[in-house]
Amino acid sequence: MIIAEKEIECFGAIFTLTNQRVIYWEQEKALILSDLHIGKSATFRKSGIPISKGVLEKDLERLETLINHFKAETLIVVGDLFHAEFNQDIQFFIDWFCQKENLKIELILGNHDRLSAEIYEKLCLTVYQFEMIKNKIHFVHDNIKISEDKFIISGHTHPGVLLKGKARQKIELPCF
Repeated sequence: MIIAEKEIECFGAIFTLTNQRVIYWEQEKALILSDLHIGKSATFRKSGIPISKGVLEKDLERLETLINHFKAETLIVVGDLFHAEFNQDIQFFIDWFCQKENLKIELILGNHDRLSAEIYEKLCLTVYQFEMIKNKIHFVHDNIKISEDKFIISGHTHPGVLLKGKARQKIELPCF
């Protein structure tokens, strides 16, 4: 996996944007990400839609590579860590996470984070209902209220760029 990086500064904080759908915040030793939707593929399988468990395994492999690359100690998840009710994919994630002795997760709840408080407690997650503020940086999942005196990092909206070629080729890629 190739990790391309671009540093930006906002309100005195240095963020490293990557091509792997995460931001690294060196000052906090934190990876910032959103919308993992762990459990979504199991929910789809339950509904008869054939999605491989390999999707989750690949996502966690990519995440582990990024954690190791940046030597991250915290994951700041800006909503939708989980997808819906407890299922085998969520148990797979719990087993994976429990092997990460020094990794913390700070979760700003998203519209799909509907697990019981007991599961969040079992995982020792720090959970925020609507917003987390650290060093003038505001983390929210949705309902962004733009303000010139705030720097906001939000999940939920999946921004992308559409590239079109002369022969009707097109590809949509994620972006910040």
